[in-house]
Amino acid sequence: MSQALIDQLASFKVIPVIQINSVEQAVPLAKTLVENGLPVAEVTFRTEAAAEAIRLMRDAYPEMCIGAGTVLTAEQVDRAKAAGAEFVVAPGLNPNTVRYCQSNNMPVIPGVNNPSQIEQALELGLTFLKFFPAEASGGVAMVKALLAPYVDISLMPTGGISKSNVSEYLAVDRVACCGGTWMVAPTLIEQGQWEEIGRLVREAVALTQG
Repeated sequence: MSQALIDQLASFKVIPVIQINSVEQAVPLAKTLVENGLPVAEVTFRTEAAAEAIRLMRDAYPEMCIGAGTVLTAEQVDRAKAAGAEFVVAPGLNPNTVRYCQSNNMPVIPGVNNPSQIEQALELGLTFLKFFPAEASGGVAMVKALLAPYVDISLMPTGGISKSNVSEYLAVDRVACCGGTWMVAPTLIEQGQWEEIGRLVREAVALTQG
């Protein structure tokens, strides 16, 4: 994971974590994100549409920073890379998946929520990690507790992040950014409510970037 990519993700403050059920939703959603000041997306591999959605978003908006989320296997890493993803995110820390990403020059952000997993990540040469599921794992207090002894890591809390608590997470030193779904809720995407998503994106940008 290059420092340049970490810095880019940190500059966005909040990363929209997106579930796309239909490829037709991909370009309108990308357009909404770009035009409302948040040209970044983590498209989760929870649906069959994910890889094609990434490809369509990449083709339509090459300036976007696009990653693939919920990546669990080497095959998904290959599909994400072929589609144009710049990085992959995993819910947990699978050393085999991490090593596969490293051997294929694919930046990876695995999920951790305890000291043992952080030490495994450090052993693999990783210092930028996803803290997941954030709220269920102890929230801001747990983030602070984990960061204290591990001075070389920075975190991207995801899971239960909302407009009511995102600022509290971002106020913690070495929380680079947060993953969030509240501005790109699956129901809003499914219903094509692009204006409402745009409003929520602008609100998120104002809240996190001042």
